[in-house]
Amino acid sequence: MTRLLLLSLLLVPAAARAADRPIDFNRDVRPILSDKCFACHGPDEKHRAAKLRLDVEKDAKADHDGTRAVVPGKPDESELVARITNPDDSERMPPKKANKPLTPAEIDTLKRWVAEGAKWSAHWAYIPPQKHPVPEVKSADWPANWIDRFIGSRLERVGLSPSPDADRITLARRLYFDLTGLPPTPAEAEAFANDKDPKAVEKLVDKLLASEHYGERMAAYWLDLVRYADTVGYHGDQDHQASPYRDYVIDAFNLDIPFDRFTREQLAGDLVPNSGVDQKIASCYNRLLQTSHEGGVQAKEYLAIYAADHVRNLAAAWMGATVGCAQCHNHKFDPYTQKDFYSLAAFFADVDEEKHLHGAGTDTVPTKRPPEVRVLTRRERERVERLQPVIDKLQTDLGAARDEAAINAVAARLADAEDERDRIRKSARLVMVTQSVTPRTIRVLARGNW
Repeated sequence: MTRLLLLSLLLVPAAARAADRPIDFNRDVRPILSDKCFACHGPDEKHRAAKLRLDVEKDAKADHDGTRAVVPGKPDESELVARITNPDDSERMPPKKANKPLTPAEIDTLKRWVAEGAKWSAHWAYIPPQKHPVPEVKSADWPANWIDRFIGSRLERVGLSPSPDADRITLARRLYFDLTGLPPTPAEAEAFANDKDPKAVEKLVDKLLASEHYGERMAAYWLDLVRYADTVGYHGDQDHQASPYRDYVIDAFNLDIPFDRFTREQLAGDLVPNSGVDQKIASCYNRLLQTSHEGGVQAKEYLAIYAADHVRNLAAAWMGATVGCAQCHNHKFDPYTQKDFYSLAAFFADVDEEKHLHGAGTDTVPTKRPPEVRVLTRRERERVERLQPVIDKLQTDLGAARDEAAINAVAARLADAEDERDRIRKSARLVMVTQSVTPRTIRVLARGNW
């Protein structure tokens, strides 16, 4: 009972604040229209009722045979308000058969929105970011920078205050986990706690950013986005060659490669002028999709499946958008058409997965997915490059040595260096790459009887 009373006391001020603040279209209205109205009054012209669109401001406010769905500032003249408040089941919207009745709170929100002028807003995801002035805050001692001022201003508006500063051990753990995904050792945490330098935090952050574990931490997010895997993902789930791509992504974060270059190398590393090993490895991105290797696969069917998979993942990873709906029809809510979807798919039409669609590989043998190249990682290449001058010098020293002891000592060191170089070279791994081929002819047939 005490918990329920406390919860009610917490919710009442929040509800009061929601009732007092002006209606915001994206926050308050669009979710209602999208969930309850767009199915019949949205972008799908084949299922649109009464030729009315509520997803387009111009259409929602236009005259339709003497009535207007939305009359800004005049809820009594708005057909939308009349329909959602009509006591007659046969006239009330949404219709009973839709099984999506509006709640009293949703009805009140729509009425208030119309009364306040029915202001429309573009979808928040497509509004260009704007630079806002740094707000003033009442507390002068807490904000350490301009970001804190934005946070502090919002906290003050809702009557909250910042949490107290974390102790040094806790701060060290947070920094380590955030930047490397690993905890500090007890000695590392103690060293930071006892560091009296005013720039101790900055020094620790710089140290962690310079750690190779930083790239491993950040790469995990990207590899999840591009659905990285070492297996094909279907049926026998055979292995395929992709691990050097994982190392490429880790190195990209550790070397702080510009994002535009990171993008070009993955999407078209094989087309970059004078592309090197790293660019070819990066192009493995185009080969990371699920592939089927059973004997009954229909090549043309899977060409379409793979192209659609490319588009969906490209949009999700780089655009932060889900465009999969447009594979079958114009997107219901976002500004993507079916034509857009297949125009983008055309960019991947020369990624030739057809040649290995017929049962290649077994449950225990890595699947052959040409084109593949055998490569060393960046660190392995750098190690070989450092070893070669050492080997050259030892060979020179061996030729100049005269006594047996010197010859044996130099020969042993030379053998060790050559063994290490050869061992690294032999450890080269295969990786799938993209190789431009003659673009195939794609024909799109309109639905009908053929």
